[in-house]
Amino acid sequence: MTIDVKVPAVGESVTEVYIGEWRKSEGDDVRQDEELVELESDKATFDAPAPATGVLVEILKKAGDRAGVGEVIARIDPSGDGGQAGESKKSVAAEPKRKQPEKEKADEKERRGEQPTAEKRQKEDAQPRDEVESETESEARIMPAARRALDDYNLDAEGIEPTGPGGRLLKEDVLRHVQQESKKEPRDEAKADGGKPAAREGTREEKAVPLSPIRRTIGRRLVEAQKNAALLTTFNEADMSAVMSLRSKYRDAFQKKHNIKLGIMSFFVKAAVEALQTIPEVNAEIRDDQIIYHNYCDVGIAIGVEKGLVVPVLKNAEAMSFADVELAIDDFARRAQSNRLKIDELRGGTFTISNGGIYGSLLSTPIVNPPQSGVLGMHAIQERPVVRDGQIVARPMMYLALSYDHRLVDGREAVTFLRRIKECIEDPARLLIEV
Repeated sequence: MTIDVKVPAVGESVTEVYIGEWRKSEGDDVRQDEELVELESDKATFDAPAPATGVLVEILKKAGDRAGVGEVIARIDPSGDGGQAGESKKSVAAEPKRKQPEKEKADEKERRGEQPTAEKRQKEDAQPRDEVESETESEARIMPAARRALDDYNLDAEGIEPTGPGGRLLKEDVLRHVQQESKKEPRDEAKADGGKPAAREGTREEKAVPLSPIRRTIGRRLVEAQKNAALLTTFNEADMSAVMSLRSKYRDAFQKKHNIKLGIMSFFVKAAVEALQTIPEVNAEIRDDQIIYHNYCDVGIAIGVEKGLVVPVLKNAEAMSFADVELAIDDFARRAQSNRLKIDELRGGTFTISNGGIYGSLLSTPIVNPPQSGVLGMHAIQERPVVRDGQIVARPMMYLALSYDHRLVDGREAVTFLRRIKECIEDPARLLIEV
């Protein structure tokens, strides 16, 4: 009797997932609670564990397929021998070892010269049988992820060196082969007139890839924000000299005590908390015909990953220290890259901070993450000429952008909010004495 592998419940609003990479193939041994398959929802990517120890005898949903919560996607045989399928394979494997009476008669005829010898029959039959066995064995050595990579790059497994256990071809082997081929210098095809390389025709291939749940959710929510909110953006700039000076002065002591580097995000999170408490409208939301004011600050930190943008939330950021903020953001960033964020960590949020400066963005208009009413956009730090005490001097400057829902936040509140951010960044002592 087999045990069903079902899509687990992953959140109140999640009803469907995409099947990602299977960690095991059909016929592989699995242990209970071992990571079995990658599942991708519209909020996060996570691994589903095996419900029992045994043999993975059947995969019902392949990578890229959709599956509903509770739907059966595979089956495990807890007996450990693959059930009837395993017995059938054993019997087939054992059958050639038993010499049949017909075979004995045939051998006698061969000795009398009445029929083709075994050597002739072997020459006649060996070629197609070897081809079939070789093809089956080759298919078994190619892991599912490697097979998809071969299809993506339109490659054949022949000529690619496998490095997996038992000579298995892994996805990494295919990607390494593609990278090595791309580095090779193309041979110049000499022309008749001077040996110049012949013109090559460009490829015009197209590839259709379905939108992942994360990309679909991002698109839906951004369109929803543009459609349902009266969005407006106001700008300012901050002199980063004081923050950079503090970081330089206390970098070693901070890292020695807290085992984490002192970054600039903790300054902006603390400054945002001060501004949110000063202008509570930016920390509020419109729900039906009511304004909901939050007496806590759950600050979302936008993090870019390969599959899209995720926004884990610092819950009760007003109660967090600089070290707490830095440690939490570092943990979020590491787990976001390996798709290990939890659903609860992506829920809620009363305000969002997006740092496009790490990608070199100089200025942008971030979009509010509904139902929130505001988002702060940080940008690249650049040395720019500014006037200080009547003198033109170079200072490390950053443009700041606040996008807000004009239905709830007026221009005065938006400008005041952004100026509060600027004051706290240019004079970080304000964060300590709360002025």
